[in-house]
Order: sequence, then C-alpha cells, then structure tokens
Amino acid sequence: MNNEGFVNIASVFTDKNERTIEKLKEIYLDHQRMVEKISSLTSEYITEENLKGKKILLKPNWVRHSVKPADELCLKTNDNFILAALEVVLSKSPASVVIGDAPVQGCRWEKMISEKFIERVENLSNKYKIPVTLKDFRRVVFYAKDNRSITNRKPLDEYIIFDVAEKSYLEPITSSEKNLFRVTQYNPDRFTESHKKGMHKYCITKELFKADVVISLPKVKTHQKAGITAALKNLVGVNGDKDFLPHHRLGGTGMGGDCYPGKNYLRYTAEVLQDNANRRLGKKSYKFWVRMSAMIWRFSLPRSTDHLAAGWYGNDTTWRMVMDLNTIVNFGKEDGTISDKPQRILYSLCDGIIGGEGDGPLKPDPLNLGVICFSNDSARTDICMASMMGMDVSKIPLLVAAKSFMSDRKISIRYNGSAVSLEDLKKDSVKAVPPPGWVNYLKVSD
Repeated sequence: MNNEGFVNIASVFTDKNERTIEKLKEIYLDHQRMVEKISSLTSEYITEENLKGKKILLKPNWVRHSVKPADELCLKTNDNFILAALEVVLSKSPASVVIGDAPVQGCRWEKMISEKFIERVENLSNKYKIPVTLKDFRRVVFYAKDNRSITNRKPLDEYIIFDVAEKSYLEPITSSEKNLFRVTQYNPDRFTESHKKGMHKYCITKELFKADVVISLPKVKTHQKAGITAALKNLVGVNGDKDFLPHHRLGGTGMGGDCYPGKNYLRYTAEVLQDNANRRLGKKSYKFWVRMSAMIWRFSLPRSTDHLAAGWYGNDTTWRMVMDLNTIVNFGKEDGTISDKPQRILYSLCDGIIGGEGDGPLKPDPLNLGVICFSNDSARTDICMASMMGMDVSKIPLLVAAKSFMSDRKISIRYNGSAVSLEDLKKDSVKAVPPPGWVNYLKVSD
C-alpha cells in the first residue's frame, strides 16, 4: 500500500466577497457544481480503475437530527454534499455503496434522514443501477425526553470487538483501582467491561471490513471536548456502541479526573448523582436523579470551563479515544487484531463549505470556511483544517498526537492546485470562535 500521503484542498469561492454564509449556502443547492468540484478534486484517486466492482463505505458526519434552522448548514454533513459525493462514486461503477454512521443515542434517525434524501439516494441508485444502502450503526438509543431506552437494536455478530490493550492511547490514564471513565447518558458501570488496565475494547461495525474502499465525509467543526472535529473524529462513528467510548474521567483535575479544572466537591457530587441517573436509564427514577444533579451543579456556580460533560480544553480522554479508533480503522484486521501496516484504502472528503464554530459538535454556529478537502491522511487533514480555522495546532492535544500518527509518511499539501505549507494556509484562514470551554485558552490571534 502506497505510504505517500496527500491533502488536497479547494476553495469554493473565487474572491473573499463570496466567502459569506449566504453565498456559500447557494453552493449546496447547485448539485452539478458540487459534483464537478468534488470530481475535479478527487480525480486522481476516485477513478473507475480504483472503484469498479468494489464495495464502498461512505461515512458521513450524521451526529444528530437538526433542532434549529442553522443545523442544516453546520451540524452534520450536508445532504447535498453527500449526494454529490455519492454521484461521483457511483459514476465509477462500484459493486455497491453503504452510507452509514452511529449518531448520538438521542438522535431521531427518521428526522435526520429525510424522505426527500432517501428518494434522491434511490434515484441515484436506479440511475447507475448500483445498490445503495443507508445504515444506522447504533446498538443502543436513548430518548431522554421520553426516558425511553432501546438496547441491543442490532446483534453483536454485526460487529467486531477490538481490544487495543496496552497500545491504547487511554492506557497511561487508566486507573488500576477503579473505573473513572464516563460518557454522558450512558451507564458508567459498563466501562468495567470494556476499559481497564491492559484492556481497551471497541465495538466496530463489520461494514468497515466488508468495504474495499472507505470514504469518510466529515463536517468540519469545533468540538467542545476535542477542540476540532473533522477527519479524525469522524471515524469514531464506526463504533456502534458508545458504552465502549470513554469521553472523560470522573472528577476534576485535582481529584484524578478531567471533567473540570481543580477540585470541587459540589461538582463531584453532581457527577455522582448523574451516575445514579445513568444507571437508571428508562426507569421512573431517572429524571429525579437528573434534576438533582443539575441542581447541585448550578449551586457550584460553574464557569465556562466547568462542564458536566467535560467540554473544555483540559479534557484528556476524548482525544485518546479518537486516536484509538483511528488506529483500528487504519490498522485493524477482520480477526480483531492490530497490524503494523495499513489495512485498507481510506479517504476523507471534508465538507468545509459551511463549517461549524462555537459550541460544537452539537450546538455549532455556521462558519464561512468555504473549502472542500480530500485526503488519504486524516491526521494531516485535521491539522490543515485547524490552520484554516485560525486555531493554534500546538494547543490542541488531538492535533499534537496527530503529528506523530503515521509520521513516516511523506505528505504533500495542495491548495487550489498549488503546493503550499501550513503557513500558506493560514493566510486564507477564517477565525473560528472556539467552544466555550476553550475560549480563553484557544484565543485566536489577529
């Protein structure tokens, strides 16, 4: 497998007066223009020679259904971007295409995947006479408003359990005495089954291993726990059960955790009460414990860096989990072991036409980024996208780790067809508003 990496970026504006949200919105509505732009950017790799007769997995960022109008622009990979990418892929005569993701457990799939989108996918499938399947990879859903939990939606034999073991990025922060790993609205006790010293398991959809070519379709956004979500973070969606995904550790940094800075017993009490709630998902007492937790949390007078879900720059868990998933996607074998060599063809085609800034990934505001990025190196993609969002790469742990991930690769970066450096990309950057817990830490320089 070729060990040379590339990051190809193209702007969708011709001058900076067109780099506005209103102008960029129009591009999503021009299907043919997007098809041509994506086709041109990917033409060296997305070819009939490389795709004909092969099984393709398209992995969009389907994080959650929209709850406000702007979400259609900046929350998830835009429907029209996915459809344009799908048409480019179908035109290369693959055997089949699966489009799938594992959204947050509260996502209403039927609200996120509209009837119009399904119809357009079916039309493209019929046009090219190639089967296209839409798949929800989740094993568990939980609707907090209804206090309704649905577990084991899919049998475990549709997944492969990977144990990254001592190679896990989580290993250095794993307590040998007790389980500290947490993720919002999941039973914390489940982590004892998947993560402890020397054991770090993940539940990966078999669709990843059925595919001959994987094309990730991230939405470029800020992220309250990781700083940025793009190519690296998007691969977390191949894990079908978030009980396997540590997002933070119980307690403040002065208590052995990373949920918030320092030591605060009121906040810790709120966390413990939240644990009580999460052990009772679907039961009558669930909402009582949620209300108690929220009340105690408010009494602690939280600051922007104090977040019950660890949405701040000191979160030292999420980025490690993300890197574990990237290790599996790149090096994981179908027998559940990790190879020393890359195991599959993986591309990222980033939707950065309208990105997300502020309180991402679930509550972002539109960002006039105005670019599409195609790459075979997720780590360098995110470093490039962060640079174009005006971020200080050296202050984001995920990107610091990304620098050393598959670092033996020779990487080329091109912007609008010309070879560039990261410094060159910064000249055409927009200054993204960081997530609330990162604002004072990740100040964007003028």
